[in-house]
Amino acid sequence: MASSFAGILLGVTLASLSGCATTAGDGSGAKEQVAAATRAWIDAMGSHDQERVLALYDPEAVLWGTTSPTIRVNPVSIRGYFNFLRTAPPYYRGVLGEQRIRVYGDLAINTGTYTFIGPALDAAGNPISRQARFSFVYRNRDGRWLIVDHHSSAVPAPKPAPK
Repeated sequence: MASSFAGILLGVTLASLSGCATTAGDGSGAKEQVAAATRAWIDAMGSHDQERVLALYDPEAVLWGTTSPTIRVNPVSIRGYFNFLRTAPPYYRGVLGEQRIRVYGDLAINTGTYTFIGPALDAAGNPISRQARFSFVYRNRDGRWLIVDHHSSAVPAPKPAPK
């Protein structure tokens, strides 16, 4: 009886461990997919194609945009946030900085920085670069990593050194 129980316990343990190995392997592939989804977002923003950007958001997404005083909680309001893309100047684009991706099953979080060049210009007519920090929460829906939560805020200017 003890021998049967030990065999069952060993079998359950091995089955659990093999599941962990599979998950770990899937996790690294998922991280690459989430990184690709984030690059797709940056590329879509640079294309100025509002529909291409919106296609990367889950229907239940929430957006707290860098320049928005209000949270966007549905597809119509998220579309409104990205209306500026239709008239963005050709030089407007984003560049990804550091990223930290964590995957938890069918959810993933990518936290990092990006810099957008434009659309604002300085007094000399040069595009102004604005660095922001972001958190994207993704959900894997039918094999696609879609944004379900997007928060972005401008990186504050460094404080002057104390005198």
